[in-house]
Amino acid sequence: MASNKKYWKSVEELNANSSIVDTLKQNEFVEEIPTDEFLGNKESLETSSTTRRDFLKYVGFTTAAASLAACEGPVVKSIPYVIKPDDIIPGVAEYYATTMADGFDFANVLVKVREGRPIKIEPNKDANGSTNARVQASVLSLYDSLRLKAPKANGSEISWADADVQIISKLNEVKESGLAIAVLTGTCASPSTKKLVTKLGETFGTINHVVYDAVSESSALDAFEEMYGTRALPDYNLENAEVIVSIGADFLGDWQGGGFEAGYAKGRVPNHGKMSRHIQIESNMTLTGANADKRLMVKPSEQNLALIKLYNAVVKGISTKEATPLSNAVQKAVSQIKKAGSKAVVLTGIQDKNAQLLALAINQAINSEVIDVVATKNIRKGNDAEVAKLISDMNAGKIGAVIINNANPVYSLPNSADFVEGLKKVKLSIAFSMQDNETANAVQYALATPHYLESWGDVVIKKGHYSLMQPTIKPLFNTRQFQDALLAWTGSSTTYYDFLKESWNDEVLAGKSWNQALHDGVFTAEVEEQEVIINEVDIDAAGSELAKVKGSDLELALYIKTGMGDGQMANNPWLQEFPDPITRTSWDNYLTISKADAEVIGAVNHNVANGALNGSLVEITVNGVSEVLPALIQPGQAKGSIGLALGYGRTQGLKTEMQTGKNAYQFYKDFNNYQSDVSLKVVTGEHEFACVQLHNTLMGRGDIIKETTIEDYNNVDSKEWNSVPMVSLDHNEVEATTVDLWDSFDRSIGHHFNLSIDLNACTGCGACVIACHAENNVPVVGKEEIRKSRDMHWLRIDRYYSHEEDFKGDNEKKENGKGVIGYKTAMSELEDPSENPSVAFQPVMCQHCNHASCETVCPVAATSHGRQGQNQMAYNRCVGTRYCANNCAYKVRRFNWFNYPNNSEFDYNMNDDLGKMVLNPDVTVRSRGVMEKCSMCMQMTQATILKAKREGRPVNTNEFETACSNACSTGAMVFGDINHKEDTVTSLTQDKRAYHLLEHIGTKPNVVYHVKVRNIQEG
Repeated sequence: MASNKKYWKSVEELNANSSIVDTLKQNEFVEEIPTDEFLGNKESLETSSTTRRDFLKYVGFTTAAASLAACEGPVVKSIPYVIKPDDIIPGVAEYYATTMADGFDFANVLVKVREGRPIKIEPNKDANGSTNARVQASVLSLYDSLRLKAPKANGSEISWADADVQIISKLNEVKESGLAIAVLTGTCASPSTKKLVTKLGETFGTINHVVYDAVSESSALDAFEEMYGTRALPDYNLENAEVIVSIGADFLGDWQGGGFEAGYAKGRVPNHGKMSRHIQIESNMTLTGANADKRLMVKPSEQNLALIKLYNAVVKGISTKEATPLSNAVQKAVSQIKKAGSKAVVLTGIQDKNAQLLALAINQAINSEVIDVVATKNIRKGNDAEVAKLISDMNAGKIGAVIINNANPVYSLPNSADFVEGLKKVKLSIAFSMQDNETANAVQYALATPHYLESWGDVVIKKGHYSLMQPTIKPLFNTRQFQDALLAWTGSSTTYYDFLKESWNDEVLAGKSWNQALHDGVFTAEVEEQEVIINEVDIDAAGSELAKVKGSDLELALYIKTGMGDGQMANNPWLQEFPDPITRTSWDNYLTISKADAEVIGAVNHNVANGALNGSLVEITVNGVSEVLPALIQPGQAKGSIGLALGYGRTQGLKTEMQTGKNAYQFYKDFNNYQSDVSLKVVTGEHEFACVQLHNTLMGRGDIIKETTIEDYNNVDSKEWNSVPMVSLDHNEVEATTVDLWDSFDRSIGHHFNLSIDLNACTGCGACVIACHAENNVPVVGKEEIRKSRDMHWLRIDRYYSHEEDFKGDNEKKENGKGVIGYKTAMSELEDPSENPSVAFQPVMCQHCNHASCETVCPVAATSHGRQGQNQMAYNRCVGTRYCANNCAYKVRRFNWFNYPNNSEFDYNMNDDLGKMVLNPDVTVRSRGVMEKCSMCMQMTQATILKAKREGRPVNTNEFETACSNACSTGAMVFGDINHKEDTVTSLTQDKRAYHLLEHIGTKPNVVYHVKVRNIQEG
């Protein structure tokens, strides 16, 4: 029976019109708490008049509010379809094949689309596509809120119709004046676009199409053209190589456009007891050098000498008798090249035509099967000489109009000031740009172009291999493609789509289906066999010219970071926060300097109270140009050399947080990545680095990264080099893997997922890190939070240096430490990396332990183990005690200190409506106060199971994937179901190289690693 009694706390509540009662209902406290007085700013704290009572009211209220908020997740209101489009099934992803071609990165990709939103990039493996960190992150650039949203004329928005009328009128003026029209583009590998540029010339007179690459490979193109008659780059099938000698070529990075890591990794995995031998001669510690079997540090000018010695010995049979480390290393490399014969290859990154000719001549002399001079690559086409002539002609008044597409020369040209002056002297200057960048702000007309995910196009990445680009979303802004504009200006009413389709049907497909080609994303045409004609080139003269290049006491090596590239994606927070694989530092560029050189000038790195890394500021002067940059002491940096990354220092079209570093292109004189005439001096001030890994060495901990040599791998029992840790049981030493603290479940029923990571195949490239970000809605936290060790990456790639020459030497030093004092001394010394260390990369994520230490300490059972082997997180249950993080031996759990997606302090992609379009609806966006970590992409495994169920079939062999395994182009990461005996991962877990991380603690992980094998054979 319901009660009609009225309960009240005071007489005032009986008054229905009381304002006091209404106030009490809305507020816990009648008077306002003066929070601004004591929390407003740091300056007012000491002078605040807040009473203790007011303070306690505030604390009490916020504590209650925080507790309440912990039980709630963010609410997103959405509008349901009134009439659902036929081609969209809510909750089911669609995939479209397309091609990325931004002038710097070229890739055949698949685009994951949810309800009309592209949310993730994946490699198109049917087209042998591979992705790097930048390609993976490119989807976020689609939702850049600072994109150029409409055409502009002299800084003011204009309609496309008015722009067309004005531009056509000015083009006709240029035509009547008899001046040339210059079309300046980044590398253009599009046949249809080249046809349209030609058509523009037919309409308006002389067209000068100049191709400009911000990071030049012009010397390599010049050399190949002189020797083989075609201006292109050879391909390198590194899977065929038994010996690779690289002099300054970072081929696992972006040397000649990259894309060589997959072939390289195939030759590095000792499946049949054989693996390639990799020798690297370089100045900076590069990704390629870090993976080499033998690495020699030399100054940039000494690389020339190394290449000349190599050429003389291999081609001419002349060996130097000097007993220098460089000569000895070259002689050993020569003997290995001769032994391997046609299975050897020589690569060089020296930006000098003579050096490139020498490398081609060596490969020709040994008849290398690795280099492919027929199926050439078109991903670098820049011509430095033509760019220089264009700038000269612009300033001389010989150019009437400049049309720029897919390039930002005002930012990236070393002589940018000359180019800007030239722009002022032409009658018409136009920049087609997706960004409101430096060039867009320096021309008369800045015409907004769509992102590649909104565009049509075609690309020939490699001779005979045609790729199509198709839109996966309607243009978000008032943009138009460069090609559509060319069609409009030449009087054609045809759309670029129709023009592209007609061109392909007439010239490419040879009667095959356009729709099928669009579905596949690629079409492989039959290439007629042709005889390779090698032109007569005076290689000796080239060697003599190269020998004349002089160095200096201190030299600068300019390089490209794996994350930032040439700088056009600088407004992408995923890439800014991506830790550099070598330095493990994000949000910065800096001078890398050897310890010896740092001591000479007095530069230091040190850790402050919160553990973050700080360093000295240094003024660098190159050819009279000066800049102040922080110095980072880098193991493996050649004495007498310093390194600096290109791609930073942009200021226009970027959020304030993304305007990081200094522009190194100002030092890129004559497009040469090596510069002499360099001086350094320490200046006052200190720089704060955002470094995610401050412990650089393993300190002899051989159970984390296990290593062996190819000889031991072939000839010694695996228990010697892949020993199982021993523990004591009933006073007997037994293998740790045989002992359990808990009773095990029967895991033979249903699926049981494992992830295999091969340390031989992992190059440390980091594509998996960005893929994980995209798939799992991982937040960006910014530089200040990174400095506090609060990065949110679910997947990290630990990079370890050795103290001795190799990790084996580290282990011996540790074992030889006698007594307490001797051991302590040895361990202290092992903290310092070698001057030229061995390097190992190890991806680490949640190990999904079957006996997980995190699960036993969670007071609310927020983390628990699933039947399929995954360690699961129930975010709604988590109260943020962080006991699990404290108890995790692998340190892979991340705590949400802030509500990153809805906090004005974090102005990144998840904090504006446009940026939130990239979020994956299959994954929860986590709130403040909860733990998160790798889920082994549970949403992907469940989607695979449901797809198979819907189609009435069992899951196919190797059908399961995670974001990281899908993104890994080297095959280092393999995911699958170990209860499915045909899955590759099943055999990998039983391989003699397989081991688990920290096996002796008995956590029984579902992530398995493979011992790293090095080929140290000198003969």
